[in-house]
Amino acid sequence: MNILDPIMHTWNPATDKYSGMEPKTRAFLEELAASDGKPVETLGAEEARKTLSDLQGSVEVELGNVTTESREIATEGHSIHLMVVKPADIAVDPPVIMFFHGGGWVLGDFPTHQRLVHDLCIMSNCAVVFVDYARAPEVQYPAALIECYLATKWVAQHGSDIGVDGSRLVVAGNSAGGNVATVVCLMAKEKREPLIRHQTLFWPVADASFDTGSYADYADGYFLTRNMMKWFWDSYLDDQEARREIYASPVRATLEQLSDLPPALIQTAEFDVLRDEGEAYAHRLSDAGVTVMCSRYLGVIHDFGLLNPLARTPQVHAAILQAAGEIRKYI
Repeated sequence: MNILDPIMHTWNPATDKYSGMEPKTRAFLEELAASDGKPVETLGAEEARKTLSDLQGSVEVELGNVTTESREIATEGHSIHLMVVKPADIAVDPPVIMFFHGGGWVLGDFPTHQRLVHDLCIMSNCAVVFVDYARAPEVQYPAALIECYLATKWVAQHGSDIGVDGSRLVVAGNSAGGNVATVVCLMAKEKREPLIRHQTLFWPVADASFDTGSYADYADGYFLTRNMMKWFWDSYLDDQEARREIYASPVRATLEQLSDLPPALIQTAEFDVLRDEGEAYAHRLSDAGVTVMCSRYLGVIHDFGLLNPLARTPQVHAAILQAAGEIRKYI
């Protein structure tokens, strides 16, 4: 008997759409499918935000031993709210991770991302500055990008004001926040400041099209759906032509535009509509001469590293540990 026979016998996506999925993730999706919740794209923005907040609050999670400070900064005509998270036992100004949250530019805030931020802070031994950027549809592209770039520039220049080393700065973000993180790198290259040492893109949005293989394979029933992503894009940027701009769809940037960007870690999830565009972006960066590590996490869905119901799965631990390790290499 071939050693793979037992595995191939149980792996049959033709008859089981969740074949090969991590068990807790499968149970999570089956519970969602059995619920009577309305699709996010049929809700108003505030009600949609509440669905993510309720989901994240539905389980208790252990938070790291950190200090948290709320700060409001004024820079170049913008007032931007930051949450500064540091390991509790840090003795000197630590390196800093600028973190941009996911949620399709519409959902998400510090409470929904707190556990992920804490884990990244503790595992990397870095400060994490969470940027509470203005969300769609109240404001549209490129307002959030401008705020995140200005916040990054301010921390690089004034890090000592919040007890971090702004000269040792990296960016990170999940989903739409991964899009923001790499666009901040593109903006920093264009404007020649600030210095960003690394970019960590957790299952990022990289393009505004919906025609990849992963969009076809996982369009519905895998947490993030094609219709939900269309709703997010419509809320964030309804101008179809502008969606082709590199600050919206960075995978469309030329190799020259991508060259000399910071080294990157891109993580993708097997059962995710965004998987293929994230991996395509990794290829584009590599073709442009950027140092890139791209890892596909098997058996998991979009935003697996964020979702509190999945927080203690092996894949989540591995993903954050990998991200923390890559960040430490560059700071």
